[in-house]
Amino acid sequence: MKRLFAGIAGALFSSLLLATASAAEYPVRPLEWVIPYPPGGGTDIVGRVLADEMGKALNQTIVVANKPGAATAIGASYTARAKPDGYTLMSADTATLAANPYLYSKLTYNPETDFDSVGLTVRFPLILVVNPSIPVNNYEEFLAWAKEQKGGVDYGTPGPGSPHHLATELFRIRSGLDLVHIPYKGAAPAVQDVLGGQIPMMFVDSAAGQQHIEAGTLRAIAVASAERLESFPDVPTLQELGVEDFEAYAWQGVVVPKGTPRDIIERLNAELVKALEEPSVVERFKAMGLEITPSSPQEMDEYAQAQRELWSEVIRASNITLD
Repeated sequence: MKRLFAGIAGALFSSLLLATASAAEYPVRPLEWVIPYPPGGGTDIVGRVLADEMGKALNQTIVVANKPGAATAIGASYTARAKPDGYTLMSADTATLAANPYLYSKLTYNPETDFDSVGLTVRFPLILVVNPSIPVNNYEEFLAWAKEQKGGVDYGTPGPGSPHHLATELFRIRSGLDLVHIPYKGAAPAVQDVLGGQIPMMFVDSAAGQQHIEAGTLRAIAVASAERLESFPDVPTLQELGVEDFEAYAWQGVVVPKGTPRDIIERLNAELVKALEEPSVVERFKAMGLEITPSSPQEMDEYAQAQRELWSEVIRASNITLD
């Protein structure tokens, strides 16, 4: 019996030493960073910039793998089923962690039980814009104009269930305006139709809209952020304008498969925060109009939960489904 216990104790001790050694040596091979969108978009650019910077610090290549489709569910399902060893990371956003559970009756992953958070990365501020031909220069004039439009006011989005769609539905609920959703396949075609006057308005994210606002080809009416944007200090927030408790972003962070060792998550978080503070990264992201939002894993958990509570109410109230 003593030999049995001694054998068990020895095996446990050996396993502990192996795990400790493994964590101490991590990473010993290239990592994979899953982007659940096609190449070239804002999420892809952010992920690639951070993967490159973190790879230098970890002394390993981080290979970016684009796995788009099903409102990020394809990439999320792939990541959820990956080995929880710290070698698979994913850019997870509003859709992945907050909206999809309420947009789909069946989901191939569970945002609350399939992932461990590493940390938040950036937020894309959302800006209420109109085509300059619309005879409004401020929010009061916009409200008056919108109320006069028979049949409601069309608004564009990058697609059903997108942060832009949810933000506009929240705005519709809070403002009482009659707004009609016109979904597009991506931000670029929606922006083009506002520029061309085919639709009068939308909530555009800063990455897609900043250059057009600066050029005067889109007119900014208000921002959905809690505070005014550094890039547009003269554009008021909707909260300032009386839209009670209104705050909406397209946000994202980094997750790993559930069960990834805590010390590896802490290492990844430390390197992620350092990458977000790197001056060249800060300059790149600010040029895209992004807000850099480093956080701890726990802070990301809390933020994602709060976002689920907010958007689940909006989705139910607006009867939005993607099945």
